[in-house]
Amino acid sequence: MTGVEFLFTDIWSKTKSIIKDHESIGKIIYDTYFDDSKLVDLNADKAIIVVPTNLQKMVLSQRLELISQSLGKVLNRSVGCEVLMQGDFKKPEANVATLSDKSVDPIERNTVLPFYTFDNFVVGPSNKEVHSAALACAYNPGKFYTPLFIFGNSGLGKTHLLNAIGNYIQKNDPTKRVYYTSSSDFVSRVVNSIKNNSIEEYKASMNELDVLLVDDIQFLAGKEKSHEIFFHIFNELVNNRKQIVLTSDRDPSEIKGLEERMVSRFQSGLSVGIDSPEFETSLAILRFKLENQSMDAGMIDDEVLNYIATNFSKDVRKLEGALNRLIFYSINFGNNERIDFKTALGAFKGNSSVDKNELNANKIKRIVADYYGLTRQQLISKSRTKNIANARHIAMYLCRKTLDLPFIRIGEEFGKRDHSTVMNACMKVEDNIKKDVNFKQAILEIERQLSV
Repeated sequence: MTGVEFLFTDIWSKTKSIIKDHESIGKIIYDTYFDDSKLVDLNADKAIIVVPTNLQKMVLSQRLELISQSLGKVLNRSVGCEVLMQGDFKKPEANVATLSDKSVDPIERNTVLPFYTFDNFVVGPSNKEVHSAALACAYNPGKFYTPLFIFGNSGLGKTHLLNAIGNYIQKNDPTKRVYYTSSSDFVSRVVNSIKNNSIEEYKASMNELDVLLVDDIQFLAGKEKSHEIFFHIFNELVNNRKQIVLTSDRDPSEIKGLEERMVSRFQSGLSVGIDSPEFETSLAILRFKLENQSMDAGMIDDEVLNYIATNFSKDVRKLEGALNRLIFYSINFGNNERIDFKTALGAFKGNSSVDKNELNANKIKRIVADYYGLTRQQLISKSRTKNIANARHIAMYLCRKTLDLPFIRIGEEFGKRDHSTVMNACMKVEDNIKKDVNFKQAILEIERQLSV
C-alpha cells in the first residue's frame, strides 16, 4: 500500500466511524451498505467513494449529504462526494498520462494533502524539536536545513509535518512548486517513465521543483535504478538551494540497502527524531480531537482521558482509535450521559494494548521488587540506596526490553523520572550484563518469572 493509499484508508476509516455513530444509520444498514466502501481519490473539490454493488451505490448516493458532512469533520473543510461502482472508477489523467506527452507536466498536480497543517498539530516535548525544524523549513524554504530528515516509528506525525510544510509554503507563496510523494509512488513513476522512454522529461520536471517532500524514503532501498535517479534529482535540488524534506522509520545510517553516498547526502542537512507522545501531549491530543468533533471534553471523566493517554500513547493513531472506540461504545452501550471509568473498562475489555502497557509494567515492578526483597513503592521512590537503585535500573531496563516503552513513559512509571535517567539506567544494566556473569544470571531468572 502506498503512502497516499494508506492515508485515504485512514481518513475513510475515521469518516465511517462518524457515519456509523449517526442516529439515522442502524448497525444492519451500516454493515450492509457502508462498511466495505472505499475512498479512492481526494482533491480540493471532491472525494470519490467506490462500492462493490449497484445497490450500495444507490443507497450511499441518497446519503451524500451525511457522507460529505462526516468527511468534512475529518478533513476540517467542506468537500463534495461522488459514489461510483468499483469498475467505473478510473484514476485522473494526471496520474496516468505518459510523460512522453510534452504538454503534461507530471509535477503540476497539487499532491500535498490539505488537511494536515501546523495549526492542527499538537506540540509537546516528544515532538517539539522536529516541529520547530519543520516550521523553519516552511518559513524559509532552502535556507535553513536541506535536507531535513525526520525519522521515527509509524503513527507519530511524520506525514502530518511533511504535508504541513507543503501547505504552509503554498499558502504563503503560491508561486512555489511543491511536490509531495511517497517513495513507493516515486519508484512507480520512475518505472513508468522508463517504459515510456521519458525519464529525462520526468527528471527535468523534478529538477524544476522548489520543494520536494518524500514520505517513507526507506522503501527506496534496494531499488537500484530509482535509487540512481533520485540521487541525481536530490543533488540538483540541493545544489540549487531548494528545500527537501524526507521521512523514514529510522535514522539514515540504519536504512539497509542505501548506498553510502546517499546516506551521506541525507545526513548532510539536519536529522531529527520524533518520539511517542508523553502523557501530557497525549492528553492534549485527545482534547483537541474531541474539540474537532464538536464534542464537550467535559462529558468524559478526567480519569477516563488519563486512562487512554496512559495506555494508548505508543502512537497517535492508536490514541485516536481508542478515543473513537470509547465514543462508539458509550453511544451504543453506555447507561449515563457522562462517560465514566466503568464505561471505559467495558470499551477496552480484553484489549491487548491495555494489557501490555499497564499490567505488564506493573508485573515487572512487582517481580523485580519480590526478587530483591523490596516493595514496589521503594522502586518508584527517590531513594538512591544501592540495592534499591540497582533493582530500579533492572526494572526500567526490562520495561524497555520487553514492552518497548518510550523512555519518557518508563520515567512516568518510576516516579516521573526524566527520560535521560531511564536511558542511563538501561545502559548501566546492559554494561553489567556484559561484565558480570552473576548479574546476567539474575536478569535471566527475572525474565523467566515474567514469562510464567
